[in-house]
Formats: sequence, C-alpha cells, structure tokens
Amino acid sequence: MRFEFGILAALTAGLLAGPALAQTPPPASPPIFQPGAPGQPSRIVTPEQAKELGRTSFTEADVAFMQHMIVHHAQAVEMVGLLETRGSDRRVKLLGRRIALSQEAEMAIMRNWLEERGRPLEMQGMDHAAMGHGAHDGMDHAAMGHAMPDPDDTPVMAGMLTPRQMRTLAASEGPAFDALFLTGMIQHHQGAIDMVHALMETPNAAQDTLLSDFTAAVIADQQAEILRMQSLLSELPTAS
Repeated sequence: MRFEFGILAALTAGLLAGPALAQTPPPASPPIFQPGAPGQPSRIVTPEQAKELGRTSFTEADVAFMQHMIVHHAQAVEMVGLLETRGSDRRVKLLGRRIALSQEAEMAIMRNWLEERGRPLEMQGMDHAAMGHGAHDGMDHAAMGHAMPDPDDTPVMAGMLTPRQMRTLAASEGPAFDALFLTGMIQHHQGAIDMVHALMETPNAAQDTLLSDFTAAVIADQQAEILRMQSLLSELPTAS
C-alpha cells in the first residue's frame, strides 16, 4: 500500500510541476548593441535591424575591393584550368582543384555581397592596364621623360600574373608547368593578402560584418596554401 501511495504521490507531483515547467520561458537572446557616434551612447537593435545595418555599413573602398577581388580570383581559376591539362604532379593538381573550388565559392560570396547592396559586379570603366601593380599612381610617365610601362608586363592588380606570364604558363607542360604554376600561384595568393591589408588600412573600410569575416578568411586560407605550395615547390624535380 505504501508503495502504491509513493507512486501516486510521484505522479501527482509530476502533474503539478508539468504546467509550471511548460510555462518556463526560453532564455532570452543577448542584446545586440550598435555603437554610437563619437560621444554618443550605443543603442540596442533587433536582429533584423542588425542584418540591415550590416548591408548598409560599407564604403566605396569596400565595393572596389570586392569588384577587384572577383577579377583576381578569376585568374586563379583560369590557372587551375591550365593545370588540369598541362600539369603532371598529382599533388599539385589536387591542391589546384581545392584552390579553384575555394576561389569559386568566394567569388559567389562576393557577387552576392555586391548584388545585395545594389552595386555592379564590375567597376564601371575599369581600365585593367591603369590598375596594374605600380602603374596606378597617376604619374604621367611620358611628361616626366620615363618610358611607359609595357602592358604585356603589367599585372591587372597586385599579385596577378602579367599577360606575358600567363602565355608562358600556357606554353609549358609537365614538371616545368608545375613549377611555374606553384611560383605564380604563390605570387597570386600574396597579392590577394596585400589587397586585404591595403583595404584594412583604408579609413572606415572593412567595417561591414560579412566583409570583415571574408577578409579574415582570405588571409588565413591563402597563407596556409602558400606554405603548402612552397613545400611542394621544394619537392619538385625541377626545384632541386
């Protein structure tokens, strides 16, 4: 009898506690604060407002960076396309495929970022020659008595292979191609890292949340890939 009473008491307690447990509200999400202007207090915003603010807190430097980086990544994908048919080292090909997949995924992110903010995927009137590394300083070389830079040896932007380098790569094959590919892609990756650093040094740039996360990932991923490519390069027959 006592045993049955104990069971009944336990069931009764459970039934009484059930509604109370069911009515317990879920834990509140932590508040989202938007920093105020200098001298002004921060304010709490909703998740929807925070998402919208993330889409509007960008600068023209951010937009130009994304537009340029799409072009930069596209050349890396083109280089991997050559690797598939002209390279010989299986390890280099596997790394190249991973690089292409990563670059294509990042290009999709950059296009989506620009489209969500109503900005074109390409900079209007973008002159590739004028954007060359070291050739976009606005100097009038002819007026200063300097020889004009050869467009064939002028990269579109930091780290990219010049037209001449791309032709040399496309004309190579086997181990020689593998060595040129790794050397060129190391240069290419370092150029992308330099572009990120330049953006970070631009006042008010890279404050957009998604862009900030993206640039951090670019640096981490490409630095790791540079180390891997340097290791592979040292192991190639032509590197000895």
